[in-house]
Amino acid sequence: MADQKQIRAAQRLAKTIASDILLYNREKVEQGIKADQLFKVLEAEIREGKELYQTRVSTEIIDTYQFLDRAIVDVLISSQATLNCSIW
Repeated sequence: MADQKQIRAAQRLAKTIASDILLYNREKVEQGIKADQLFKVLEAEIREGKELYQTRVSTEIIDTYQFLDRAIVDVLISSQATLNCSIW
């Protein structure tokens, strides 16, 4: 069973990975949201982030909390709410 320290570390790592994807791919994020194809546009970057996350976080935490999926939505999508596009 995962302890609170491991859970918090997994959550921080998920947010860091999602933030890095946004930081290094801001243009692609904007294009993906505008075209309503964010996950297709960032497929390679998201896959790389998930692979990294899986090497550092236990399967139990990944399956129970889904921190990376949540961080991707919070950081990549919600943070772009002011972007002028048709999907909002």
